[in-house]
Amino acid sequence: MLTISVPVPETAFSALHLAPEGFGREMRIAASIQWYAQGKISQDKAAEIAGLSRAAFIDALSAARVSPFQVTADSLAAELADAH
Repeated sequence: MLTISVPVPETAFSALHLAPEGFGREMRIAASIQWYAQGKISQDKAAEIAGLSRAAFIDALSAARVSPFQVTADSLAAELADAH
């Protein structure tokens, strides 16, 4: 696994009531949820980046009120058209 360094103001830890390790974990989960919600990455990849199992990532999506389904109106219409 690769490690990256991200400068973060010290006040961020106290604002979220997290130690640096917990903050890093929460940041990975938040980024994964955001990228998944934007349709940039798959659910499997998002779970991997977050360091969670797929089931735990789905739980994190639920807690963040993000749908676990990546379906657009266009993709749904295309699937329905293919079904006929």
